[in-house]
Amino acid sequence: MDAMRILMDEHQSLAAIIHAIRHMIGEIEAGRLQPDHKLLEAMVHYLDAYPEKRHHPKEDAFLFGPLRARTHDADAALDRLEAEHAQADARIAVLKAAVKGYAHDPVGGFEAFKAAFNDYAAFYRNHMMTEEREVLPQIRKHFTAEDWAHANAGFVADDPLSGTRATARAGEEDFAQIFSRLVAAAPAPIGLGAGPYKG
Repeated sequence: MDAMRILMDEHQSLAAIIHAIRHMIGEIEAGRLQPDHKLLEAMVHYLDAYPEKRHHPKEDAFLFGPLRARTHDADAALDRLEAEHAQADARIAVLKAAVKGYAHDPVGGFEAFKAAFNDYAAFYRNHMMTEEREVLPQIRKHFTAEDWAHANAGFVADDPLSGTRATARAGEEDFAQIFSRLVAAAPAPIGLGAGPYKG
């Protein structure tokens, strides 16, 4: 099931970036790491451009919509998830403002960024758990072969981590390459510690 494989890969990629930011915040707070504001801004951009703008629309179109057509058993969870998807711009705006505020005010801005990011990380943990524990089992139970074919085709056609679409159109971002650069720039042990993020 390509759709499920790609979905879980995307969740793991998102979890890795969130873990990396959380680790860096802890190291900065402990005085063991100097903040790399460009890296933090790039990671927040990744959270916006990748899960919010690319991942969620696929879920809505190829998984959630077809599931509603098969059963009402997941309606409450789907209502909640789709409402959260619709709030993406507001959620990211808070995070972007916080990371910019931190760059301009290293003392007070750090606490505001840490609080904003912790809120975002807690939200996403609950969001992904709802998908994986409440919705995916219903998809596996109710999807027909035709539903799976449609979902697999949709996810394979737009798999940002493999570059199937991200590198196919001029001007689009190559998320696999961006992810690699973020990991390379992130400090050990969560990254390679290759130095300041250069974009």
